[in-house]
Amino acid sequence: METYYKPEDLPRFEEIGKDAPDLAKKFFEYYSEVFAEGELSEREKSLIALAVAHAVQCPYCIDAYTQACLEKGSNLGEMTEALHVVAAIRGGASLVHGVQMRNVAEKVSI
Repeated sequence: METYYKPEDLPRFEEIGKDAPDLAKKFFEYYSEVFAEGELSEREKSLIALAVAHAVQCPYCIDAYTQACLEKGSNLGEMTEALHVVAAIRGGASLVHGVQMRNVAEKVSI
């Protein structure tokens, strides 16, 4: 089945700099630094990235960070728990905006 997102395009990510090499170089340097070992381990950063990838619904990122998580020692249980964290945050963010809805409804109802 043909899809808009093609897994074989993921390794071509660096081509994004073809027409703007200076900007791409800066981005990829920053990206590499962000994912380097620091206060958080590379494994922890990969779990965060996997959860965020699901929040922003990027299939390329989901593929890349599923692989990264497994390579850095995460297991399916940890990865699934990270997805539940992002689902809870997304759901909570939707629900908390209900306060905005209620504020508007109260003003309109007056």
